[in-house]
Amino acid sequence: MSDGCVVARQDLRTPAVFVLETLAVAACYYAGGRLGLLRDLTVSGAVVSPLWPPTGVAVACLLVLGLRCWAGIALGALLILVHLTSLRWASLGVLAGNTLAPVCGYLLLRRAGFRIELSRLRDCLYLVFLGAFSAMLISSTTGALTLFATGDLPADDFWGVWLAWWVGDAMGVLLVTPVLLVLYRARAPVHWARWKEAVGLAVIAAVLVPLATHSPGSVLFSIYPLLIWAALRFELTGSMLCALFASVMATIAATDRTGPFLHLTDVQVMINLQAFNMAMALTALLLSAVITEQHNTRRSVERACQELVEVLEHLTAGESAPARPPRDTDE
Repeated sequence: MSDGCVVARQDLRTPAVFVLETLAVAACYYAGGRLGLLRDLTVSGAVVSPLWPPTGVAVACLLVLGLRCWAGIALGALLILVHLTSLRWASLGVLAGNTLAPVCGYLLLRRAGFRIELSRLRDCLYLVFLGAFSAMLISSTTGALTLFATGDLPADDFWGVWLAWWVGDAMGVLLVTPVLLVLYRARAPVHWARWKEAVGLAVIAAVLVPLATHSPGSVLFSIYPLLIWAALRFELTGSMLCALFASVMATIAATDRTGPFLHLTDVQVMINLQAFNMAMALTALLLSAVITEQHNTRRSVERACQELVEVLEHLTAGESAPARPPRDTDE
């Protein structure tokens, strides 16, 4: 086969790959949106989702695939709008905000030197303050202003809807993005003992979390020891899966007005639910990042000690120490 044929085939393959990636991202975004629409709360007369998974899906896709998947995000957001309502000129503002927010979050994270492994504390802090809190201001502000400009949102309800919109988008990034990133890089435990512990943790979580989130008493705090166990033994993978499960169960209890959310007003339900979800997400992210950093530091020290022992053995034998490749100290 000539070189010209190879180049021509590669040129044809690139648009095909782009189209497939765009459709896949749009499908994932739309699926996340349909899941988020299953549970909603009423804030200041507007229906909002307390946990909006598409923002987490969008940020994760951008971090893995790069900026080229923005078209898939826009297409997925358009499909969600079509599902919710008939398209109007005001829909363009919501569409633009939902697309620009994750793209800006991705650009901020890339500029800050973010690593998708989330093995450093600063990577988790970048995700919290740049990817979630800062970037999602774009979608909430654009969406609320669009609704206000079209007369669909009264001025008295503007800040309530804006806050609920922002928190829902931010929670999608804090809870969904880390889970997708760790699943993208996940490796199965090698030792059977780890599998047994993982199954035991999953069984206890499946029993304890629904009880805590649906109990009429305020026992949501009982989930935190489970979260700490998951972070200590399984680092980010275990802690984020546990936090996401707990947040989903709490969201179900809040929207059903059961358990600790039984006799609360709409605003109180939103505040208590989002405070719990944010506390779970931040605890899982930051605690697991600190534990991972400590494990990486210990491994670096062990490697350095092993190399020192080998150097001393060579010096004792009267040989010159072999050259060592440079080690990455920024772990």
